[in-house]
Amino acid sequence: MPLVNMKEILKNAEAGKYAVGAFGIQNLETVQAVIEAAVEEKSPAILIISEGAIKYAGLQTITNIVKTLAEAAPVPIVAHLDHGPSFKMATQCIVAGFKSVMVDASHFSYDENVAITRKVVEMAHAVGATVEGEIGKIGGVEENIVVAAADATMTEPDEAAQFVVDTGIDAVAVAIGNAHGLYHGEPKLDIERMGRIYKAVKAVAPEVALVLHGGSGTPDHMIRDAIAAGVSKINIGTELKLAFVNGVRDTLTKKPGVDDPRHLIGPAREAVKAVTKEKMRLFGSSGRI
Repeated sequence: MPLVNMKEILKNAEAGKYAVGAFGIQNLETVQAVIEAAVEEKSPAILIISEGAIKYAGLQTITNIVKTLAEAAPVPIVAHLDHGPSFKMATQCIVAGFKSVMVDASHFSYDENVAITRKVVEMAHAVGATVEGEIGKIGGVEENIVVAAADATMTEPDEAAQFVVDTGIDAVAVAIGNAHGLYHGEPKLDIERMGRIYKAVKAVAPEVALVLHGGSGTPDHMIRDAIAAGVSKINIGTELKLAFVNGVRDTLTKKPGVDDPRHLIGPAREAVKAVTKEKMRLFGSSGRI
């Protein structure tokens, strides 16, 4: 089916008390892996595409790959810009065919964050696209975004509520102890804070969805608790990258004489697909279509 925005699938997720996975893709094989997993699991899926992936593959190229495979799939697929750095990039992605974008101005002051995010919302909503914003600072490394642990700040419930009112966003990413990349030790998510954020946001904007970034490496019980506290979109990136790289490494170890790229990358694609399916089952989105 044609690409969709996030609004309906996240509304359904919240009502059904499950979350939709947002999976980081890099190339043809990772797009294939995620969409095939979605079809087999009968699950919606959000494909998150970073600035780095766009630079690597080319904006129109990666958009065309996603659109072509999504249109052949009988499940809803979202092409979503992840951590968009500017109004310009958000606009370019929507013109290319994205139905959803994230603008990340969380490293600026509150007023600057609001101004930048609201400008993207006005543009995107005019053409039926959805927008995700971020309030609070999520630690860790996400490609070109680096936030030291000392600089990470938890999201305050009242500020999150004011932020969604001031910006008009459709989804809000919050910081509750989650981090991008791999965790050093077991993460400690403040689930009680997430519950308070959910209540505060829903009191002023019932249609806004809550987003958890840094899902890779988070223990299953914390994922379930976060969903129970109101999260309806969970980002997974690093685990898919590791699955792909380990798949290539495993093939080279077992078949050092491999001389066909398809025989090398094919197993890596299957490894990404397996992880994606596991996450869909964990999030509760399997069988929802």
